[in-house]
Amino acid sequence: MRTVVLTMKASVIEMFLVLLVTGVHSNKETSKKIKRPKFTVPQINCDVKAGKIINPEFIVKCPAGCQDPKFHVYGTDVYASYSSVCGAAVHSGVLDNSGGKILVRKVAGLSGYKGSYSNGVQSLSLPRWRESFIVLESKPKKGVTYPSALTYSSSKSPAAQAGETTKAYQRPPIPATTAQPVTLMQLLAVTVAVATPTILPRPSPSAASTTSIRRPEPVGHRSQEMDLWSTTTYTSSQNRPGADPGIQRQDPSGAAFEKPVRADVSLGRVPKEELSTQSLEPVSLGDPNCKIDLSFLIDGSTSIGKRRFRIQKQLLAGVAQALDIGPAGPLMGVVQYGDNPATHFNLKTHMNSRDLKIAIEKITQRGGLSNVGRAISFVTKNFFSKANGNRSSAPNVVVVMVDGWPTDKVEEASRLARESGINIFFITIEGAAENEKQYVVEPNFANKAVCRTNGFYSFHVQSWFGLHKTLQPLVKRVCDTDRLACSKTCLNSADIGFVIDGSSSVGTGNFRTVLQFVTNLTKEFEISDTDTRVGAVQYTYEQRLEFGFDQYSSKPDILNAIKRVGYWSGGTSTGAAINFALEQLFKKSKPNKRKLMILITDGRSYDDVRIPAMAAHLKGVITYAIGVAWAAQEELEVIATHPARDHSFFVDEFDNLYQYVPRIIQNICTEFNSQPRN
Repeated sequence: MRTVVLTMKASVIEMFLVLLVTGVHSNKETSKKIKRPKFTVPQINCDVKAGKIINPEFIVKCPAGCQDPKFHVYGTDVYASYSSVCGAAVHSGVLDNSGGKILVRKVAGLSGYKGSYSNGVQSLSLPRWRESFIVLESKPKKGVTYPSALTYSSSKSPAAQAGETTKAYQRPPIPATTAQPVTLMQLLAVTVAVATPTILPRPSPSAASTTSIRRPEPVGHRSQEMDLWSTTTYTSSQNRPGADPGIQRQDPSGAAFEKPVRADVSLGRVPKEELSTQSLEPVSLGDPNCKIDLSFLIDGSTSIGKRRFRIQKQLLAGVAQALDIGPAGPLMGVVQYGDNPATHFNLKTHMNSRDLKIAIEKITQRGGLSNVGRAISFVTKNFFSKANGNRSSAPNVVVVMVDGWPTDKVEEASRLARESGINIFFITIEGAAENEKQYVVEPNFANKAVCRTNGFYSFHVQSWFGLHKTLQPLVKRVCDTDRLACSKTCLNSADIGFVIDGSSSVGTGNFRTVLQFVTNLTKEFEISDTDTRVGAVQYTYEQRLEFGFDQYSSKPDILNAIKRVGYWSGGTSTGAAINFALEQLFKKSKPNKRKLMILITDGRSYDDVRIPAMAAHLKGVITYAIGVAWAAQEELEVIATHPARDHSFFVDEFDNLYQYVPRIIQNICTEFNSQPRN
């Protein structure tokens, strides 16, 4: 017995010594200084935007040649994340055009980015953006580890395509817990414990992975379909299966397609009874907090089927009820598209929700293809007119409903709609299944059509059963007029200051010609206190404010004010005139307005124009310089915003000024539309 006890003691002591030696060795190993890998600076191309990089702070190396104007930059000192990283670095002066290393740090978004010309780069102004960044010299902070591989928001980023060092965004791993020292009693307990194997159940195949080739129709009676729009939540136990192959998707019920009402669809005409106003006196004046002019583009194609078409009408009726239609609030019209679009009723046909709902119920399906692009063009050209009840003070909104995908292209038609000030929303229901994608004419069509690609203007509904869930979010968004970004166009969102040379060399007759040129330009813009505003300064040696931005709020008043401007006569101090315009005109400009200065002169300035012109550029004032007769070309180029070829013009005679009106308007709109769609 004593021998057994001694043997056990020896075993325990031996095990203790082994653990002690192992622990000491382990501590020595962990106490060794960890050798850090050498930091490698990642390289990016000139066109890489800061918003594509997820890292909040990083060091990168830019190549040479990033001064090129095709690499757009927005802001000064603090840049919108839509800007080229390397272009912003050159603009800020941290880099020159030969490239090099920079430190980039993300900061919060701003409500106003000022454009300026600096170090050979013209940055543009931008009303707002969700994220900003600043550029610093590449001096790493002590204790900060910078990534050797950048994390991009998309695997299709420009850097990834160029084969640069990138990695896909992944959720940070859960840190492993530090191993604790094992005690002797724990080790002994482990040696005597009996290991019980854990048997995991075999995972069963998920029902969600089962694919059907039939697209289900909403089942049940009509009363059940109407319940989709009641306050009771509707749930479906079915998953969305794939649709039948082919372009024409037939109604599974097999019911014969109803013969459409006869109408001249190609001209967008419908029977007169559909256009007649149901009520002479409005029941309600409407919700003044949602004053919009709304057009619904509904899908009347053959493939949608009768049941889905009814569900579509139920959404329209629900929207009409929720909006509180009236002359002081929202107005709504409906256009149905198939092969060709046709207006069922315009904005002034029904002036209350009750009559509008009755009219929606009477809409019949017309059939044909799903030519959405043609329908958007039709609405842009024909629907939003004064004759159809369009109000200049109300934003124009189009909600497009698409079953599956369009059968024509929408990108160009949508671009023209946006440039016309139309806010396009898209509701797509049941997109193309795998075996249908070959028939999609234009991939990613919704993002090419909507006003902005930030998710605010898009709804994707997996099944017609869930269409009713979009009602409240849709109503809320179309009524959020502050976020209807496409209401702003190049013709209705600027403060324009004319700086007019009234020196002796111009003469009375030519001065009247200059005023006619100013009139012709002004006529192209939409004038009001909320749209484009116009002011004017005349200068010689001295300066005179003819009228400010807030003095006249209608186009007739502005045009009359221009006619009343009297010729002054005197010397030519263009630099002082620019400073005067900045102080007396543009200092009172609204922060959400684009600032345009249009300067007309016929000679060389007696004072310096470089410093005043630079001040205008730094304050985000886009300057156009028009010189006539004896004007100095080099002065025009200094005054004009970069690139000078787009912002400076020389005219040999006053009588030829009118020829440059279309070109100036085109350049103003091109520059406006080059701003990112956020």
